[in-house]
Amino acid sequence: MFKGVFTALITPFKDNGDIDELSLRKLIDFQLEAGIHGLVPMGTTGESPTLNHDEHIKAISIVTDHVKGKVPIIAGTGSNCTREAINLTKRAMDLGVTASLQVAPYYNKPTQEGFFRHFTAIADSVNLPLIVYNIPGRSGKNIENSTTLKLAEHPNIVGVKEASGDIGQMMDIILKKPKSFFVLSGDDNLTFPLIVLGGSGVISVASNIVPDRMVAFCETALQGDYVKARSMHYTLLPLFKAMFIETNPMPVKASLALMGMINEVYRLPMCPMVPENKEKLIAVLKQYKLI
Repeated sequence: MFKGVFTALITPFKDNGDIDELSLRKLIDFQLEAGIHGLVPMGTTGESPTLNHDEHIKAISIVTDHVKGKVPIIAGTGSNCTREAINLTKRAMDLGVTASLQVAPYYNKPTQEGFFRHFTAIADSVNLPLIVYNIPGRSGKNIENSTTLKLAEHPNIVGVKEASGDIGQMMDIILKKPKSFFVLSGDDNLTFPLIVLGGSGVISVASNIVPDRMVAFCETALQGDYVKARSMHYTLLPLFKAMFIETNPMPVKASLALMGMINEVYRLPMCPMVPENKEKLIAVLKQYKLI
């Protein structure tokens, strides 16, 4: 179920800062028409830290209503407060999402036992598949493999989004994990090596703007045509890097605005890119004939 490209959807805003429902529905159509394998609303790319919980649920409900079961929806419902994560996950489950993405608790930097108890408490509270999200660069602490593998024994914890950047860590998880446990890349530029090593795909930022190319790339890799997939990886690599010229999701939202798909509106502390970086981004988008 969790194989291929899952787009970490941006959240478009109106000029007044409210969620732009019409633009969000158009973005979903853009993804579905490209054959995307799944959608991930309310992840980091969706600016989840700056939306309140009712807005989280509103965005997720728009996605579920529009998708109507055509592809899996992995809703970001994590928190650094276990009670809040349980509440959000229950509300998303009631909307009919396929699974939940649970980020490592950020700022409070729990111990490995704290990580284990946090994710287990959420998994025990819902009848919904959960994917653990390991992103130490944002959360401040790595979920160690011993913890991930212990969590993988829970029937409701079905995978991990690995954004540690540590290929050795990812290999070790793939080697030791249960057969039914999915390992998804949290970095577009590590998608190819992770699939070659036995990973299942990627939760992607770049697929917001090139879903068709990301689908073709991942399907080629998952089919085992590594020579062709490697070539596609290097073709896409400058675009992957451009998405992180500044903090995600600023470059990808700027790209979509330049493509005429959204208004370029952020929620503070996210803000427009500095001019010199935006010029670099524009050059890359022109290279790919996106603008």
